[in-house]
Amino acid sequence: MLDRLILSRFRNHAETLLDGTARFNLLVGENGAGKTNVLEAISLLAPGRGLRRAALADMPGQGFDGGFAVSAALAGQGDAVRIGTAVSAERPGRRVVQVNGAECPAVRLAEWLSIGWLTPAMDRLFTDSAGARRRFLDRLVLALRPDHAAHAARLETALRERNRLLAADEAPDPRWLDAIETQLAATGALVAQGRAALVDALGRDLAALPDGPFARPALAYAPGGPVDEAVLAAALRDNRPRDRAAQRTLVGPHRDELVVTMAGKDQPAAECSTGEQKAMLIAIVLAHSAMLEREGEARPRLLLLDEVAAHLDPVRREALFERLRHGSAQVWLTGTETAPFSAILQEAAVWEVSGGAVRAWT
Repeated sequence: MLDRLILSRFRNHAETLLDGTARFNLLVGENGAGKTNVLEAISLLAPGRGLRRAALADMPGQGFDGGFAVSAALAGQGDAVRIGTAVSAERPGRRVVQVNGAECPAVRLAEWLSIGWLTPAMDRLFTDSAGARRRFLDRLVLALRPDHAAHAARLETALRERNRLLAADEAPDPRWLDAIETQLAATGALVAQGRAALVDALGRDLAALPDGPFARPALAYAPGGPVDEAVLAAALRDNRPRDRAAQRTLVGPHRDELVVTMAGKDQPAAECSTGEQKAMLIAIVLAHSAMLEREGEARPRLLLLDEVAAHLDPVRREALFERLRHGSAQVWLTGTETAPFSAILQEAAVWEVSGGAVRAWT
C-alpha cells in the first residue's frame, strides 16, 4: 500500500506529509481546502496527466518557484519502494520520474502501482466525447496490463507523424508512410486488442451482477478500425487518398468507442438520468476492481474516490463501502464531513484538510 505521501509546492500544499495510512483513507474539509489536490498528486504516480488532466505548468502553487514534487513510499512487498515525480522551475515542461532514486520514463510507473479514480467531473463520461471514454477505457486496461501505456504512447506518436505528413503541402513520400503505418498498425493492434479483451472480460462480470443497488451497465467495444495488425496496415494503406483529403487518419484505434447501455432498461447510458449514470460508473469501477482481484494482480492497487458518497443514498453508500471492504485495494476518499462515512470511520485513517494544511482528525 501507499504508506507515506509527501507533497511539496503542489497546488495549495506548500509542504504536506501524510503518514500512517490504512486501507481506508479519508480526507475531510471544506470545498477548496485542497482535498482533491491530494488525490491528484497520488494520481500522478501513474502514467499520464493525472485525474484532472492538467498542464504541468498549472500544478505548482501560486507564490512557489514554478516547480513541485510528489513522493511516496510503498510498503507491503518486502523493503519499501520509493517513487516520485517532480517538475523543476528550470524545466517547467519536463516531468521527472524516479523509482528508488533512479530516473525512469513515466510509463514505468505502471509497473509499480495500479491506480484508478472516480471524480465528479467523470459523471459526464457517458455524454462526453468518445476521446474521454477511450481515456477511461485505457486506464482500466492499464490496471491489468502495465505495458498498455507504452503501446498507447507509441501509437500516439505514430499517428501524430502520419497526420503531419498527410497535412503537408507536398504529397508524402510513400516509403515514409509505409514505415510509419507499419509502426502505427503494430502498436494500434496491441492497443485495440487490449481494449477489446478488457471490455469482454469486464462485460461478463457486469452481466453476472444484479440490477441493484447500482444500475447495471452493459458494455460493448466499437472498434474504429481492424484490430488485426496486418488488416489494419492494409486499411491504412488503402485509405491514403481519403485520409490525404481529410488531412488526418480516419481509421484506427484512435476512433474506438466504448458503448454503454443500462441493462435493466436497454437504454443508452447518455440518455439515462444523472443518478443512473453515476450508479453505472460506480458499478464499472467496482467490477473492475473485483476483476483485478480475481486475476491475482500483484501490484499495489489504489482507488481514488473524490466526493463519491455525497450524492448516494444510505443504501447505496453502505453497499459501496461493503464492496470496497471485500477488495484489497487501498481506498482514498474525500468529503466535506464525516457523517456519510460513519460506517468506515473506525477502520479509516482520517485527515482534516484546511487551506492546504493537513492534520490527523481528532
